[in-house]
Amino acid sequence: MSESRLERFRERKNALFAGDEQSPLDPDQQARFKALDYFPKNDELSFTLPLDTEEAGTELIVNTTDGEKRTYIRSGKITVPVGGEEITLTLLGQPGQHRLFLPFQDATSGVETYSGGRYLEPHLRPDGQVEVDFNYAYNPYCAYGDGWSCPIPPDENIVPVRIEAGEKAFVLKDDE
Repeated sequence: MSESRLERFRERKNALFAGDEQSPLDPDQQARFKALDYFPKNDELSFTLPLDTEEAGTELIVNTTDGEKRTYIRSGKITVPVGGEEITLTLLGQPGQHRLFLPFQDATSGVETYSGGRYLEPHLRPDGQVEVDFNYAYNPYCAYGDGWSCPIPPDENIVPVRIEAGEKAFVLKDDE
């Protein structure tokens, strides 16, 4: 069976964390690092959705973990079916950039996943729809150590449902 795109993505990320100078891990952590922990792939949490642009272009000031504030622009909202419920999340952009950014907290935050929430980078398709795959949800660098400035998910992206996909909380396991 051939390796999936998601498996390749996770392998590349593990390699970066283990030995790349861009790794958020300090040298001691890198020496002990084995692999990140993920939820199993969940095809039910991968979507192509319409983007509601009613509030697009409005500014949103987002707090960061170091007490600073960052300015984002609302790109639009998506409504996602998760766990039998419909949740609405706001996609953000930054002035002068064309990438979408989705910081969120869900009912796994602080339990199986990082308490500060996770991030996702949805893709805007040429037809105006958005590809959102929560299997690619990842922890901000603040989950791995001090010294990083990470956006905190805004209230409108804190949802009461469990999004059981993507990266779990970082735990550096000691050799057994």
